[in-house]
Amino acid sequence: MNLADFDYSLPPDLIAQEPAPERDRSRLLILDRKKETLLHERFCSLPDYLAQGDALVVNDTKVWPARLLGKKESGGKIEVLLIRKREGETSEEASSLLRGEEHSEWDCLIQNSGKLRPHAHFFFDEGIRGELCGKTQDGYWQLRLTGKSNLEDALIRIGYPPLPPYIKRNGRGDLRRADLERYQTIYARISGAIAAPTAGLHFTDSILGRIRLRGGTVASLTLHVGVGTFLPVKADPVEEHLLEPEFFDLPSETAAAINHSKEAGRKVFAVGTTVVRTLESCADLEGQIQPKKGRTGLFILPGHRFQVVDALITNFHLPRSTLLMLVAAFAGREKILAAYEEAVRERYRFYSYGDAMLIL
Repeated sequence: MNLADFDYSLPPDLIAQEPAPERDRSRLLILDRKKETLLHERFCSLPDYLAQGDALVVNDTKVWPARLLGKKESGGKIEVLLIRKREGETSEEASSLLRGEEHSEWDCLIQNSGKLRPHAHFFFDEGIRGELCGKTQDGYWQLRLTGKSNLEDALIRIGYPPLPPYIKRNGRGDLRRADLERYQTIYARISGAIAAPTAGLHFTDSILGRIRLRGGTVASLTLHVGVGTFLPVKADPVEEHLLEPEFFDLPSETAAAINHSKEAGRKVFAVGTTVVRTLESCADLEGQIQPKKGRTGLFILPGHRFQVVDALITNFHLPRSTLLMLVAAFAGREKILAAYEEAVRERYRFYSYGDAMLIL
């Protein structure tokens, strides 16, 4: 398959720049694969599509404010996205502790207006300093951060939500608090993601309560969304693309709830592509879910045989992205592209802060 097979045209003004005023008032496009129909609803109608015994599976990962805004020695602005902390104490870290400071090293992406070189120094709020240590084999910058005690607490205080670049916030402090709340699901529990599982942003306590009242089960797993999910696909054909593995944890109680629903002939609703990838990574040859913890780089393309998921709740994704490819694998490429065309005609809001889709 070629990259062009997963392309579509989107007017820039349909890229959502802010969330809906109320989470569950987002629009919901419902694609029924068997009936080949499209319906237009609001997200608050979602519980009507679940029945007694169905299982709704959510991703309880919590986004942490991994975006740092600072300055270079020259005074120029710098923007850093912390990808992952590098493990293991170094001699530099030990000497920092002796000076009453804390030190940590990170793999990161950096955006700035000029060239970057190893040993460049950056300066952030609360007296935190950064020094570039070179590049990793994966092409990320390695950054050493130094500050006073409780460095990671300070990073959380000064960090901004890691909004995707198509949301033109540009470090606006007046919107930081709102984004910290809205670029996070209401059931976020375990910190570690650098991007939100956006299909979950539409849920409210009321919606989850109504699902339970109908006899449905709400179960959770964790997949910490990493940068690999959003890196552009450059391989053509796309089968040659490698998806960077991400940490997941599927607990035994969630596995039991899903298996119970499947055995009873009920449906499993996956909230987002991260849940799909985790469930499909934990299914055995008989379609039973096994409790598991580890890392998955499962790249789902059309032709994949889905073992567990019966219905998918998802947002509208970027052209040529691994997320769109997964959704096309679930619903059929032609059906998805036709649904996206309909969404454009009806002026749905796209991407992370945009509207939602239910695929039955």
